[in-house]
Amino acid sequence: MMKKRHLFTILIGILLVYYALFIYRSSFVIEGKRYFVLFDDEMISMRYAKNFADGYGLVWNKGERVEGITNLLWTFYMSLFHIIKIPLSKTSLFIQVTGLIFLILSVVMVNKITYLITGSKKVSLTAMVLTGFYYPIVYWSLEGTEVSVLMFLTSLSVYYTLKGLTKHELTYAPLWILGFSTLIRMDMFVLYLGFWVFILWIFKNHKIKIFFVGFIIISSFIGGQTLFRLLYYGDILPNTYYLKMTGFPMLLRITRGVYVFIKFIWNSNILLFFAGFLVFVKRRTKEILLLLVLFLFQSLYSIYVGGDAWEQFGGSNRFLSVVMPCYFILFSISLSYVHQKLLDFNLSWPLSKLINFKNLILFSLIIFNSTIGPEVLVEVTLIFPPRYKNYNKNWTEIGTSIDRVTTKNAKIAVVLAGTMPYFSDRYYIDLLGKNDKYIAHLKAKAPKDLPLPIAFYPGHMKYDYQYSIDKLKPDVITDAWGNKKEALRLIKQNHYIKQKLNKKYWLWFLKGSKNILWDKINYPLLNNID
Repeated sequence: MMKKRHLFTILIGILLVYYALFIYRSSFVIEGKRYFVLFDDEMISMRYAKNFADGYGLVWNKGERVEGITNLLWTFYMSLFHIIKIPLSKTSLFIQVTGLIFLILSVVMVNKITYLITGSKKVSLTAMVLTGFYYPIVYWSLEGTEVSVLMFLTSLSVYYTLKGLTKHELTYAPLWILGFSTLIRMDMFVLYLGFWVFILWIFKNHKIKIFFVGFIIISSFIGGQTLFRLLYYGDILPNTYYLKMTGFPMLLRITRGVYVFIKFIWNSNILLFFAGFLVFVKRRTKEILLLLVLFLFQSLYSIYVGGDAWEQFGGSNRFLSVVMPCYFILFSISLSYVHQKLLDFNLSWPLSKLINFKNLILFSLIIFNSTIGPEVLVEVTLIFPPRYKNYNKNWTEIGTSIDRVTTKNAKIAVVLAGTMPYFSDRYYIDLLGKNDKYIAHLKAKAPKDLPLPIAFYPGHMKYDYQYSIDKLKPDVITDAWGNKKEALRLIKQNHYIKQKLNKKYWLWFLKGSKNILWDKINYPLLNNID
């Protein structure tokens, strides 16, 4: 027993070091100053947080009320570090450290839940290892997304539910926790629904009371933020809902969701993945069923919304990562059953040593972290820095330099609406419409490089260069997306000049614009626009 306690402490210590190293490896230096930057989508929220802290409201552009975020409470939390005037180069570090804390708390909860179900320290530690070192969970948590806190709240809800089951007591704590979590991300309603259905099924004798209490709780949280949205932004749903969920056939969106989910299973090793559900064949308890229900509900939601925009990262996407601890608990229990069965065969000494329990854990961890090939293991071990680090550095450098070469009245058009606008105090035009109501309500344009059945790329399928370039006339265009031929035609037609910023980054500058400080660009002008 004492040995297992020591292993728990050592494991937590190793995870702390690993997560801290990830955060450091994701940072970079520009002109002697170290910057910490989140995933670009989260930097959109950071710009909202910065403007809110500065007294301009919860907005992307000052004076424009468009809800280009879906993480209200998380954005308010981000604003705290802007209110106390932490340098912009370091604000993201505090969000990453927050992710680290909630990630550690989630791992601890996984240990408690697994032990509550199995009474086995060995199986509990296994679930901790698989959860704590699963790279998609680590990446999304430490890159500033809400995955870390939502994963913790989900795990906490599971724990309270299971504690209630052991005492045969009905508790509404999970519904209050998950109702609160909808303030962090509104789509946590899906997991709320999963818990609600489960509790209704378990406590049939109290179903009328459970139904009304559950309805009141979720109505309060969803209704409250909907009323706020209507009064503040003048809309019932976030702008990103219209961007991602409208203007494209639902059947094709779901088809893409099915495709990426099957791909996730296949790349996780289909046999190993389904081995995680062997426990349900052998042990059909209410505790096991709850974990299965949550994983199923969130998987169906991921399919319904067409998956994530970043499926090419491999492993679980941002939706599935929230419930991956549930899966790893099931897998760890199944793995202990499989190991025991193998021991029953009285295998020879070399073979029995090869398939000992520690080796099975290591093998599983390697396979689960090799979803896009073994080369990703180099990133998992942090030999290579986390992906997008170099891009983050480039976007940060452009953002910090834009103000130097433009006046305060300049308008900048971007595809990536997070990092560059965050480090710049200018008016920005969002070419892909997260922060533009007009673009968000357009019909989607299927990517030409994808076959039609899976031609859905959430949040990246709506644009109108006639509107964004020809009508809005940005002073600077940083990039184009989708139909670049159309963009280049309008860029040429409106007399933009292709120019290098900081002698590194090719941007397009509006010829003759009084909002561009041409002498500050300090690089020979080019006539070509290709």
